[in-house]
Amino acid sequence: MRSCLITLPAATFLILLIPAVVGGDGECDGASDFRKLSGIIIPGFASTQLRAWSILDCPYSPLDFNPLDLVWLDTTKLLSAVNCWLKCMSLDPYSQEDHPECKSRPDSGLSAITELDPGYITGPLSSVWKDWIKWCIEFGIEANAIIAVPYDWRLSPSKLEERDLYFHKLKLTFETALKLRGAPSIVFAHSMGNNVFRYFLEWLKLEIAPKKYISWLDQHIHAYFAVGAPLLGAAETIKATLSGCTFGLPVPEGTARVMFNSFASSVWMMPFSKHCKTEHTYLKHFSSVRQKGYLAYLCDEREFQSNYSGWPTNVVNIEIPAAQGVVACLSSICMDANTINFECEFPTQMSFSARDVSDGTFFQSIMDHDPDIKRILYQLKESYHDDPVLNPLTPWDRPPLKNIFCIYGVDLKTEVGYYFAPTRKPYPDNWMITDIIYEIEGSLYSRSGNLVEGNPGAASGDETVPYNSLSWCKNWLGSKVNITRAPQSEHNGSDVQVQLNVEHQPDMDVIPNMTRSSRVKYITYYEDSESLSGKRTAVWELDKTNHRNIVRSSVLMRELWLEMWHDNHRDRKSKFVTKATRGPLRDEDCYWDYGRARCAWPEDCEYRYVFGDVHLGQSCRLKNSSADLLLRYV
Repeated sequence: MRSCLITLPAATFLILLIPAVVGGDGECDGASDFRKLSGIIIPGFASTQLRAWSILDCPYSPLDFNPLDLVWLDTTKLLSAVNCWLKCMSLDPYSQEDHPECKSRPDSGLSAITELDPGYITGPLSSVWKDWIKWCIEFGIEANAIIAVPYDWRLSPSKLEERDLYFHKLKLTFETALKLRGAPSIVFAHSMGNNVFRYFLEWLKLEIAPKKYISWLDQHIHAYFAVGAPLLGAAETIKATLSGCTFGLPVPEGTARVMFNSFASSVWMMPFSKHCKTEHTYLKHFSSVRQKGYLAYLCDEREFQSNYSGWPTNVVNIEIPAAQGVVACLSSICMDANTINFECEFPTQMSFSARDVSDGTFFQSIMDHDPDIKRILYQLKESYHDDPVLNPLTPWDRPPLKNIFCIYGVDLKTEVGYYFAPTRKPYPDNWMITDIIYEIEGSLYSRSGNLVEGNPGAASGDETVPYNSLSWCKNWLGSKVNITRAPQSEHNGSDVQVQLNVEHQPDMDVIPNMTRSSRVKYITYYEDSESLSGKRTAVWELDKTNHRNIVRSSVLMRELWLEMWHDNHRDRKSKFVTKATRGPLRDEDCYWDYGRARCAWPEDCEYRYVFGDVHLGQSCRLKNSSADLLLRYV
């Protein structure tokens, strides 16, 4: 079963990048400063280990919880002491305080983010950033150059600062890194990590003098890579809120729902309209007395002229149970009112847009039929609508950073809407999903395979976040865009297509007029041809790359590395790295071509056996160093 949005590794990298390949004499070879590559990794939702910070005796189980024991994720204790495990994971749904009997806190260091549940079997299944760190090691990055700064992904953004001073620490991390390395950082955010970084940018406005805000950003942040960003939220969050999402763990959906809904961060990725913003006045966020200003959603006329709040369809369709004291008829059975002695009514079918979800209208409509809805409305108002720093449930304008790269997968089957019905069971199993609306490569289909009317985008999402939410960052592009489509795998340039100076209208998608082969997975680059002075924006779409695996994709790592190499090379000839060819950069990229009985890419790879190789592909290795190969991409 496919995992939910909330189970996916979602993280932010803050990478201090000064790419270069140091020669044998220690001197830089062609780059502006080629000494170090270091990074600060900030993981996102459910991608950081949580450890116990208390002692909890678990009856009827040989396993107890002691300080520093792994909580998220320890499948052994989950299976043997599920009630104790839930106490350590859950928070008070209103105050966000820990359970009275057990407290959990985020782990620290790289080990907290590489594998959530280390072990021979569970380790690979719960791997998060291990592959990325391995890639960095292969390119010579030193161990002390990668720094992880985890946080408690269960909390709302304001609570992160209130309890842990998280954003103060993050600001200090940027400043310490600048002093240590002498160069600005690169921000690499995945999934909800983008929400964290957005909040940090807004929080920063209140912490430094307004006149110094832009100069601070320019001094400390060189580029921002937004990977798999749910810029307009994700529909799967509604599914987890109403019916539960098991995180891929052996727990009932109802139990998963109770735990998930105890987190204030459960609201952070709710879908919202692209046409509505907020205006509010606020005082200093961290004053001794928290002041809140008037806030309301302000929607432009397009919200009321178009359907679905800029989404492909209504995100929620739900049967509201009959009034109390009235028996609800089963929709599949028609009863004759003359033969029964009680009043019978069909449930009311109601549909709700993304705006109805984010402003609370949907939840208010079902409040009388679900005891958990009061908690959701409280958190929606307290932690999001009334947040004096930012209401995150609003569209994001381009942040004032010098270089932005927005990267996501496309053309996978992605959930964009749901049909719910009451089950007549008690909470938390009081709702069931009766149908799901999917977007599939530019069309909408129901779970049964029927075509559904709506406003599908030019492509579909990454199996978790819908395309309209991922591609919102195309609005950050300039008025003219250069588009390039190339195979994801290594290629010689024969299948590269280019369109130059394509007109880009505000709030409109940029759709290339290009062909594609069904047997080839492409990467499509959208890059500014005309942009604001000193700013660059690019969007990369990777075919058939899902939300979880994109951060472990060798294609993404290759493109990231080449772009940063190009940016920091003093002899670069263009704004962005060339897309003309892509060849192997590591020994792992070389392989055996059985059709020709030789190593593929013979100009770059050769057969060179090393003791321990067990198949021909392992013996294919680069002829030259990675440093020499990188010079092709200047």
